[in-house]
Amino acid sequence: MHATYIQDLEKWANDFNFSVSVQVRFGDTDMYGHLNNTYNFSYFEFARIEYFKHIGLMNDWLNPKGMTIPVVANLQCDYVKQVFFDEKLQIHVKTESVGTSSVDIHYHATNEKGNTVFTGRGTIVQINKQTGKGFPWTEKEKSLFILK
Repeated sequence: MHATYIQDLEKWANDFNFSVSVQVRFGDTDMYGHLNNTYNFSYFEFARIEYFKHIGLMNDWLNPKGMTIPVVANLQCDYVKQVFFDEKLQIHVKTESVGTSSVDIHYHATNEKGNTVFTGRGTIVQINKQTGKGFPWTEKEKSLFILK
């Protein structure tokens, strides 16, 4: 494991308390039969949205009259094991840190045996829809993130 955001894999992995299941679809694979390296990011997106819904943030962002939306500022994936068609994965999501208008989200994908298959992290920024600039989290919003 060479991901710079992980100091101790076991401790890091144990800090997750939210996950979603995904099953690798045929269309998610490449000509070699393994998960195309771009679909990991789709899995991160799906898991992140479910996480945000779980903690209660999506309602405000989906409100047409709302002033803010989340945008991805950066996203990285570190590949550990090959993943193949029809495998069932758990995509674990956690908040690593919260800034003024940003949040650092970490991802841990495991297969049915519990093995790490890929990891990731990314910064999400809450922006004002009209200005396109970062919009600070309220104290209530900050309290919704599950920090360990």
